[in-house]
Amino acid sequence: MNSHRVYRGTFIQTPSLGKLEIFEDYRLAVNQHGFIIAFDQADKFSTISWHEETVIPRGCFVLPTFCDLHLHAPQYLYQGSGLDLPLMQWLDTYTLKSEEQLDSNHALARKVYRKLGRRLLTNGTGTVLLFGTINEDTNLILAEEMQKAGIRAFVGKLSMDISSRPTYVEASAEASLNSAKSFVSRCRSLTENLQPHERLIEPVLTPRFVPTCSDSLLQGLAMLSEKEDLKVQSHLAEAHDQVEWVRKERGKEDIDVFAEHNLLTPRTIQAHCTYLSPLDFSRICGYGTAIAHCPLSNVYFSAEPFRLREALNRNVKVALGTDIAGGYSVDIMNAMRQAVAVSRMRQGRETMGQPKITELDKPSQNKAKLEDEGNLAIDWKESLYLATRGGAVALGLKGGLFEAGAPFDAQMIMLQTTSTAEGLGNFDFFEDTALRVFTEEIVEKWWCIGDDRNRVSVWVQGAQVL
Repeated sequence: MNSHRVYRGTFIQTPSLGKLEIFEDYRLAVNQHGFIIAFDQADKFSTISWHEETVIPRGCFVLPTFCDLHLHAPQYLYQGSGLDLPLMQWLDTYTLKSEEQLDSNHALARKVYRKLGRRLLTNGTGTVLLFGTINEDTNLILAEEMQKAGIRAFVGKLSMDISSRPTYVEASAEASLNSAKSFVSRCRSLTENLQPHERLIEPVLTPRFVPTCSDSLLQGLAMLSEKEDLKVQSHLAEAHDQVEWVRKERGKEDIDVFAEHNLLTPRTIQAHCTYLSPLDFSRICGYGTAIAHCPLSNVYFSAEPFRLREALNRNVKVALGTDIAGGYSVDIMNAMRQAVAVSRMRQGRETMGQPKITELDKPSQNKAKLEDEGNLAIDWKESLYLATRGGAVALGLKGGLFEAGAPFDAQMIMLQTTSTAEGLGNFDFFEDTALRVFTEEIVEKWWCIGDDRNRVSVWVQGAQVL
């Protein structure tokens, strides 16, 4: 007997920017390794046999899980507090202290990371790119807890040989590189006894950002990334004080620092990028580098909104991040809403004749004729793409779609109870009838007011984890 599992019901996805697809009464088959092997209309689904079928109840639909492209795992310890300072002071006052605390208290680290894993799944996040701490063992705890939770996690041990906190820094560039190499090996060994499809965690090289990394360290990490085919994550052009620090200390823009050290490649994901110009986005696209857009933390720390439409117009790979704890919400649905809100405010400013770009973030070497970008606002469907398929593309994954060959990473959303036809969570329905057909209007309503009360199941690599 085969071990294929089949799900029958309504499936919704955003295969490309701004395109929403609603598949009513479809069947989707998943093999024993958690990969989709068929997806078609239920009455045409005759080429696959199965031993088990799950019928998605009326009032429910299945959507790809969310991808969080930028989250600081140790900062979950103080999520929702300490947002009162500029970035560089905030790091000194809150962040480094909390990371040092977890590095010295592994029991606390395991508790924090276990709760984080559960919270991510509750909010529909099946894939996450994580910043950790500088201690190898603490990051291995993070990797273990994500694997146990069943989350597809890319775990980054921080590399930083420069620090404003003398007790929280690696001894030298050589020591930092050796620690990075060791962590990569140890992280990979955690899952070496598992089948390939069961290995959900992957190490990522993580130079924190230019202010904490010497040229020697950046160069060494670039060589390690190429040799071991490792992804790289960092922060780029995030905040005014950070940009000015790099200009003063390095005498150049941090995009140039990363480029000169071969750290802008298709394996790289850079967070924020709020102070990049349209010309810089063309460079980013040419490198194949992806950007993690974190709209909430940008409001607190960047003093400038990310130029999302300009990046998308230049075919930059962009997805969404929560940036815990620079952003206070671990829910990607909030990131989607905030991304739309910020973009609409940008469009409103443009409509009112305000300047598109300030002199502050247009250094002399980047001066170029400003182009007409069209409507700067994005809509909810575009944000849903960024939260699902866009994240998979940024990470080089096949997910975010219901198609053969993709992993079955999905979440089931319930808007109406099956037995009483009552709305669930924030939903109220004013006719006592069962919800039988999903329209764009209903999906948009979920996008606006849905929350974790509407999420009843989550699958990652075919395994039900919530």
